Amino acid sequence: MLGFSLTEEQQALVEMAKRFTKERVTPIAAECDRDARFPKDVFEAGHELGLINPTVPSEYGGAGLGELDNALIAEQLAYGCTGIQTSMLANTLALTPIKLAGSEAQKTKYLGMLTAEPVFASYCTTEPTGGSDVAGLRMRFEKHGDDFVLNGEKCWITNASFASFYVVFATSDPELRHRGIAAFIVDRETEGLRVGKHEDKLGQRASDTAAVHFENVKVPKANLLAPEGQGFKLAMETFNQTRPDIGAMATGLMQRCLDESVAYAKERVTFGQPIIEHQMVQAMLADMAISTEATRLLTLKGAWNLDNGVRDPIVSSYAKAFGADRAMQTALDAVQVFGGNGYVKDYPVEKLMRDAKVLQIYEGTSQIQRLVIARSLAR
Repeated sequence: MLGFSLTEEQQALVEMAKRFTKERVTPIAAECDRDARFPKDVFEAGHELGLINPTVPSEYGGAGLGELDNALIAEQLAYGCTGIQTSMLANTLALTPIKLAGSEAQKTKYLGMLTAEPVFASYCTTEPTGGSDVAGLRMRFEKHGDDFVLNGEKCWITNASFASFYVVFATSDPELRHRGIAAFIVDRETEGLRVGKHEDKLGQRASDTAAVHFENVKVPKANLLAPEGQGFKLAMETFNQTRPDIGAMATGLMQRCLDESVAYAKERVTFGQPIIEHQMVQAMLADMAISTEATRLLTLKGAWNLDNGVRDPIVSSYAKAFGADRAMQTALDAVQVFGGNGYVKDYPVEKLMRDAKVLQIYEGTSQIQRLVIARSLAR
């Protein structure tokens, strides 16, 4: 039977995440944005409540929640600040390939590490020469006996400055493209690994973003996550699993834009009446509401598919492409509703507009999502 209601457990999860966001995230969002600072104490509090790493199976110390549960958490945290939310849930991007392809020893060690303590992990694919073209990555690995040596650079890596370990994709030969790619788990203290400067970003400034440099980094055979030729497939499946989170993030941001705009439109008076009585403003608010609900439904369908073994990855691309683009437009409309006040930092919509832009860029640009969708239609 088709249904749209949440279980009692899911509703309780939403309420907990909503309360946490209201009490711990929203009040500090503007300050963290201004200072480009991620609040580790909030991460630690979220870890204690089980809001971090929720999809880790119970046998490794996790809650064993599904992708739908994770999306529900992501939406609520994003309502408060997508920058803080990105860093709070970025572990999911790093732990997913370990869940999908890791050995029992790797899962026990690294998933157990994430659930035991409030530590960070990073996922490393993007390079200075390209992001969307994962098959074209240039970071090299060489086999030295039973070990591997990595050389190269990754950029735009979330939580790079804090991570205890990194899931890293590299190739034996760039000319081989997807056939040469392997994946590795690299511990933070490995000799030759160096984290670069913190990026000074337009939006989502509270999220830590930095480059990671690898110079003759020796990785033991035990930390090979995907062998040569299997790394690209693992990276693509990881993105398929995590793209609903971007839709959820877009939903949370749009819901915040809508709520702020409705409240402001009821108070702001022009031509002798609140601007919510003006039809042009009403039209913008209606479009914002439509976009929010449509993105929410696409996101939840994509996450539900994953939880129920439905192989329809294109829905994740629907949610990501539509959600990111509509989030950007919704944030622009929110600034328009606020008028001149929307253009200053005294009001929240200026930050929401800056935060929205990167949704169209990371984890597959809006253009790449459309290529994925079109190619699926062609097949």
